[in-house]
Amino acid sequence: MARKNQKAPWEDEEEIIWVSKTEMKNDMIVLQKLGEELVELKPSVLAKFPLPDDLAAAIKDAQRFKNEARRRQLQYIGRLMRNIDPEPLQAALDKLRNKHSQNTAVLHKLEQMRDRIVEQGDDAIEEVMTLYPEADRQRLRLLARQAKKEKQGEKPPKASREIFQMLKTLNDQEF
Repeated sequence: MARKNQKAPWEDEEEIIWVSKTEMKNDMIVLQKLGEELVELKPSVLAKFPLPDDLAAAIKDAQRFKNEARRRQLQYIGRLMRNIDPEPLQAALDKLRNKHSQNTAVLHKLEQMRDRIVEQGDDAIEEVMTLYPEADRQRLRLLARQAKKEKQGEKPPKASREIFQMLKTLNDQEF
């Protein structure tokens, strides 16, 4: 019986890529860990992933199992994942993990925009109007003046919070 990586003598010369047993085992472990991460997800989130039917059913089963049955099911999931391309699953999982940090960055950007509106007034409001044409310019001006007065009088920043909520609503409408 011929080895998998050997060529027959009558075949053309090609570069043979040797894959060691350890390397194959490490690849399988990586796939199994990816499967474990998928099992840990909630069913509602998992429904958005591009999963084949048999893999989705195996993951659903693994979520019910405990102890040894779960370990064996995770190995089965790893074996099923050898037959599919794991890149789309990994990309979707990375996107899911990164969603929180993206939301945080957007909120920081909105906070900075709010601070500029309070500090600079009309110049910053013009920037907001170019970004969000549906924004209420008069309401923003009124809130900016109130926020400035609150800041000078060392009162609670009620108007500043309203500006932030207004910006957040405008940003959410955009997407």
